[in-house]
Amino acid sequence: MKTSVSLILAFLVSAPFVGIAPVSADDNLPPMHRTEQVTYLSGGIGLDQSVAIKGAMRDYALVLTFVRRAPSGNEYLSDVLVTITDMKGKTVLETPSDGPFMLANLKNGRYAINASYNGQSERYIVDISASRPARHTFTWFM
Repeated sequence: MKTSVSLILAFLVSAPFVGIAPVSADDNLPPMHRTEQVTYLSGGIGLDQSVAIKGAMRDYALVLTFVRRAPSGNEYLSDVLVTITDMKGKTVLETPSDGPFMLANLKNGRYAINASYNGQSERYIVDISASRPARHTFTWFM
């Protein structure tokens, strides 16, 4: 009975957002966070967590990846400050990444995503809809 109640509660909490976060959480996934308008998780440090996040990507409307180009190849980044605003300029999420991946479910609409790392910022405009998940890789050249 407890499992059924948990499943129903998870659905009801996630229903206003595009996509449904995985109900049977993988032990290797970082914790999920909820704000008034966004459900998200961030991480990907270590192989187990990285694999778990990659497996969960299909359940999220927005997938962000943060990398730096280095002479030896691409390197994943953490501590990237992510700010997501709606087209009216209202901030719906502002948080540092806990790893190279951020997965988020937002309400349908258009958003500006600003990602800042080491004093350099990149901006990306994204349309969120149930039919088209959005993915973007922010890349810094250092």
